[in-house]
Amino acid sequence: MTSENNTVRATLIGSTAVLMWGTLALFTTWTGKVPPFQLTAMSFGIAFLLMATKWVTKGERARDHLHQPAAAWVLGVLGLFGYHFFYFMALRNAPPVEAGLIAYLWPLLIVVFSALLPGERLRWFHVAGALMGLFGTILLVTRGGTIAFDPAHLLGHGAALVCALTWSGYSILSRKFGSVPTDAVGWFCGATALLAVPCHLAFETTVWPATTGEWIAVVALGLGPVGAAFFTWDHGVKHGDIQVLGAFSYAAPLISTLLLIAFGQGEATPLVAVACLLIVGGALLASQSMLKRRTRVAA
Repeated sequence: MTSENNTVRATLIGSTAVLMWGTLALFTTWTGKVPPFQLTAMSFGIAFLLMATKWVTKGERARDHLHQPAAAWVLGVLGLFGYHFFYFMALRNAPPVEAGLIAYLWPLLIVVFSALLPGERLRWFHVAGALMGLFGTILLVTRGGTIAFDPAHLLGHGAALVCALTWSGYSILSRKFGSVPTDAVGWFCGATALLAVPCHLAFETTVWPATTGEWIAVVALGLGPVGAAFFTWDHGVKHGDIQVLGAFSYAAPLISTLLLIAFGQGEATPLVAVACLLIVGGALLASQSMLKRRTRVAA
C-alpha cells in the first residue's frame, strides 16, 4: 500500500471518531442524572475494558502496552483527563452556550497549529474550511441569536479556552509520538477514569443510573464516543491528514443536532439547514487536497 493510500486510510479511520462524537449528546441525555465526573469515570473505565478485551482476545500482554515514554503518558493523560476536567469546570462557571463555543475552537486550532508540524503546509482552503465549520457551529449553538460575554464568567471562559488548547495540543503533539501504539490509549483511558473519581467525590453527589436504559446509555458511551472514538482518533492524527481531520471535526455538533432532532429532542429549522451547508461545505473545502490525492491513487 502506497504512502498516499496509507494517509487517506488513516484519515478515514480518524474521521470515524468525529462520527462517534456526534452521538455523545444523545447518549448523555439518556444517562439520566448521572453527574459529569462520575459519568467520565464510568465511561472511561468501560473504554479501558474495551481495549483490555482486545488484548485478551488476541493473546497480548496488557503490561506490554503499559511501558511507554513518560512524555507520552503525560500527553495522553493530560489530553484525555485535562480536556474533560476543564470542560466541566467551564460549564460550572459560565453559561453552557458560551463555554461550548469557546471550547469548540479546538478544530480550528488543530488546523492552525498543524503548520508547526514537520512536513505540513497550511493552505488557504484549510483555514477557510475550518472557519466555515466554526460559523456553522456558532449558528447551531446560538440558534441564530447573539451572545454577550459577561466578565463575571471570566473563570469559566478561561477554562473553556484551556479546554480547547488542551485537546488541540494533544491532537497535534500526538504526531510526535507516532511510534506509541494506539493500544497505549487504553491505559490512558484507565488513568483518566481513576483521576475522575476524586473529582467526582470533591464536586458531585453520586447518582447511579436509575433504569436499564440509562445503564445501556452509559455502556454505549464507553464503547463509542468515549471509547473507540479515542482509539480511532489517535490513529488518525498520527498517520492521517490532520488538517482535514481538524476541519471535519465540526461535523460532530451537526451530527449531534440532527440526532437530537431525529429522536424528538430538537427542532428542525432553516438555521440548521444553513449550518449544515456551512459545515459540510467547509469540510469538503478543507479536504480538497485529500480528495485529489485519493483520485490520483485510484487512477
